[in-house]
This record gives sequence, structure tokens and C-alpha cells, in this order.
Amino acid sequence: MQRACAAALLHKGDSLIHNPGHSNDDKAAVDIIERLGAVIEDRGELLLIHSKGVSPKKEEINCGESGLSIRMFTPLAALSHKEIRITGSGSLISRPMDFFDEILPLLGVSVESQNGKLPLQLKGPLIPADIVVDGSLSSQFLTGLLMAYSAAGAAGVTIRVNQLKSRPYIDLTLDVMRKFGLPVPDNRNYAAFVFHSVQEQGRQAAPASVVNYTVEGDWSGGAFLLVAGAIAGPLSVRGLDPGSAQADKAILDALMSANAGIAIDTKGIHLHPAPMQSFNFDATDCPDLFPPLVALAAYCKGVSTIQGVSRLAHKESNRGLTLQEEFGKMGIRIELDGELMRIHGGNGVQGATVHSRHDHRIAMACAVAALQANGDVAIQEAGAVKKSYPDFFRDIEALGAGMKGLFFTL
Repeated sequence: MQRACAAALLHKGDSLIHNPGHSNDDKAAVDIIERLGAVIEDRGELLLIHSKGVSPKKEEINCGESGLSIRMFTPLAALSHKEIRITGSGSLISRPMDFFDEILPLLGVSVESQNGKLPLQLKGPLIPADIVVDGSLSSQFLTGLLMAYSAAGAAGVTIRVNQLKSRPYIDLTLDVMRKFGLPVPDNRNYAAFVFHSVQEQGRQAAPASVVNYTVEGDWSGGAFLLVAGAIAGPLSVRGLDPGSAQADKAILDALMSANAGIAIDTKGIHLHPAPMQSFNFDATDCPDLFPPLVALAAYCKGVSTIQGVSRLAHKESNRGLTLQEEFGKMGIRIELDGELMRIHGGNGVQGATVHSRHDHRIAMACAVAALQANGDVAIQEAGAVKKSYPDFFRDIEALGAGMKGLFFTL
């Protein structure tokens, strides 16, 4: 949804976004593109967005708590010659933004930060040039640059990338760009992205004046429902495309490795409780799966291992430590060993009072783990789910009796 909003801003014409999201992150993206010049008509299940490109109507954009929005929209805001202030709230204020201090000046953009933190003060316009970026921090920085270069008419320039993590998210970005008719660079095995010359760009198909785009079901949120079904089903989930470019569809691999009761057909993904075994999973390219995977591992007999812990440090909370501490309150022992997380599962989940740490995925993980706990589980500040999945608790109620011992404060 956020990528579609960004692409609709850059597409000069009308965009129809079907099945738009309504999470706090989605609302932040809609507000940002409106401030950057888009005209938006909300028709419920459809957003009509008219844009002439980046032409800021306001001097400030607020990204809320969205890490993707701050990293994607900052380079887009820098396309304008107007001075723009970029702010956020909650945990986003403390997240490092040194990347922009280092990269944007190389592209002709003046930038001031608070020692690498928000707020940012920018003045463009951004001028594409050959650069090398560190891809180990987050693929989201690269997403913003790819879109900005495309909108700026980059030609004959290359973005080189060292140690890119979360490659599937870049596939998703390029797919969205293509569907909105934006020039797409050549992907040289994720180590370099080469933008065509002006002549080669001219050979690409002309973008449609009206773009129709349907937002896919979200595998990041859906992963929690799938794990809930495996723990406390039966449950059927519709609207998730197994052929999606989204990285978090890998939750299916984890469920199968755990020997979960799962079946997939044209009507959806169907889950039911079954004895589950420990599993090994590399979440380096899909770090948002750590929380639902920990909830899954809590019900798997033996020690499950998840790789990619370093990707968790700069989320809404330090998720490695948060998962260890909050699941520890429920009697689940978690060990952190460098890049590895080991979860000792299969011995039951204890009733407890836990705290979301204002992290949406922690709140959802604790709720899912609580579904078959042997005592009541109370989740404090559970309203954090509004960031990405405001209907989570309504949807999880489909499990009926499993909710009896789950209490939450918003």
C-alpha cells in the first residue's frame, strides 16, 4: 500500500488504488503524498489519486512511526527544490538516519539532521549520479532511491549496492514501479541497478494515463493468522497470494518445516492444530517474520533456530531482546547467540502479563502465543497493532474459544 502511494505520486496522471489499506502506516503514506502534491479522493474500497509529480503543498511531512515511509519518501521529497522538514513519532524519532546525511549530499541535496536522527531538513532538487550504498542496513533506503532516480529521469547512471539484505522487498518495489509505468532500472544481481540512457527509455512502453492497481493481501500481517490457525484452529485465510513477491510469504516454508497442519487450495490456506516439531529458518531477508515465528516455535517440540537477529535492532523495539524478555514472562526460554535465536518450545505457554513495548508485531506475537496458554495472558499497550493491522483483534476472534484467556489494554 505504501509503495503504491509513492508510485501514484510519481505517476503523472490518475491512479486508482483498489483495496487500499487503512493502518496507521497506510494513513501516514496517504497524508504524505497529499502534502507532496497529490489530490486524493477516498471512495472507500478505492482511492483516486491525481498527481502531476512531486510538488509540495506543505513545508513538512510526518511519517508517523513508519520506517518504510521515512526511508522511501525522504528521497522523493528531495526531488523538489522547496525546503521540506521531515518528522516522525514514537520509536521512529530514535532510529538512525545517518544514511541520508551521507548519501543525499552526493546527489545535490542539502540535508540537516539531529546527529543522524529526526527531524530532517532537506532542500533539493535531487540529481541522480553514480553512487555506492550500504544495503546491509535496510532495503528500504534503496527503495526510495530507485523511485527517486526513476522520477528524476535518471539516464546512464548506476546505483551500486553492497551486501543487500531483504532482496524480495526490492523485487516488490520494482514490480510496483513497473505497474505504475515508471522507468525501471536493470537489476544486475542486486549488486547494481543501472538506469537506461534516454534513447533506451524511449523504447519502453508508454505508461497508461490511468493506472489501476490492486493492493495485495499483506503476508506480514497474514503470517500471524496462519500461525494462530496452526496453534488454535481450524482457520481458513483467504486473500494471500502464494505467488506474491512479498518476502513474508516464506512463513509457508516455516509452517511446513514445523509439520503444521496446513493445506492450500484455490479457496485459501487452511490450518488446523497438529503436533509440531522444531524447525530451522533463515529470516535474514524477511526479519518481520521473527515475531510470528517465535510464537510458532513456542508450540514446537524441541529447540527451533531462527537466523538474522542483527536485523531486529532498529525496529519499533529492539525485537531480539523484546521477544526474549516478553516470551520469557510466558515461560518460553529464548537464547540469543550472535545471528542465531534459539527458542525452546513444546513445554506449554504460561499465563502472564506482557507488554507490547509499543511494537505492533510484538503485540500480535504475544496474542497468538496466548491462544493455547495454560493461564490468562494480559497484553499491555496492545493498541500498537493499529500501526500495521488495526483489525487484528477482530480477525483473531474468529478463533472463538481461544480468546477466552486473552486480555489486552489499548
